[in-house]
Amino acid sequence: MSFLRHKYCICIVLLLVAPLCHAQSYGPAHAEWITPIAPFRIADNLYYVGSKDLASYLIVTTEGDILINSSLASSPQLIQNSIQQLGFHLSDVKILLISHAHFDHDAGSAELLRLTGAKYMVMDADVPIVESGGTKDFAYPDDHYPAAKVDSILHDGDQVRLGDAVLIAHKTPGHTRGCTTWTMRAVSGGKLRDVVIVGSWNVNNGFRLVDHPGHPASYPGIADDFRHTFDVLRSMPCDIFLGAHGSYFNMLAKLDRAKAGAGDVVWIDPDGYRTAVAEHQRAFEAELKRQQDTVH
Repeated sequence: MSFLRHKYCICIVLLLVAPLCHAQSYGPAHAEWITPIAPFRIADNLYYVGSKDLASYLIVTTEGDILINSSLASSPQLIQNSIQQLGFHLSDVKILLISHAHFDHDAGSAELLRLTGAKYMVMDADVPIVESGGTKDFAYPDDHYPAAKVDSILHDGDQVRLGDAVLIAHKTPGHTRGCTTWTMRAVSGGKLRDVVIVGSWNVNNGFRLVDHPGHPASYPGIADDFRHTFDVLRSMPCDIFLGAHGSYFNMLAKLDRAKAGAGDVVWIDPDGYRTAVAEHQRAFEAELKRQQDTVH
């Protein structure tokens, strides 16, 4: 091969590889995201219908049901199977909610909306992401999934009501601009309990919290958004601690204890909630300082 031809081939390879080097992607699905587990009751009308780690919740009401998180594009069948195992029906889902607009929590929405005709309600700042199928995400524009039309735009503090259930949407941004932590009240152990379903508190790899010359923050105000989120999370009363991933609230270990005879009481974990919030706030502050001290 001549030198010129060899040089030409190298240039072609670099042109093909370069876009991949700049692509931002959350990454492939993890095994625990697609591994089914038996659905279970958390409180009187609150059930877990997700996978081994991707959390989906069913709230059963007198006027139909509410589903939180559609998960992956492949997840609707798993969610449907879980709902049926509990003796309920997917067709009874009237409202679909999400924790935040990443493909592991909302990519299945278009299919679930097709199957149920449910009303899709999303926090204001995440609406452009879900309606663009992920292409307008500030961090992962290459994580494409089926776009879904939002029926109702939520704002911080809005209530979602169906039958005898009331959920409150708390805007806890940073992880996404419209990341949403859901709260509700549910009876467990004969008492009315405060339920917190954390949207997310994670600073993902590649998130830029600080402006540096030529390297702007992932979006303007992201660090302030995270600070606000931790202020909100610390202020919330919590008895039943849940989240968008089972790993947030040590779900599998608690589930083992429930199966061993502890029952629904394992989900009552206010101390675990406060500890988790504090740990993730410390992680955020450490990453913020690291980025502040980094010279590009």
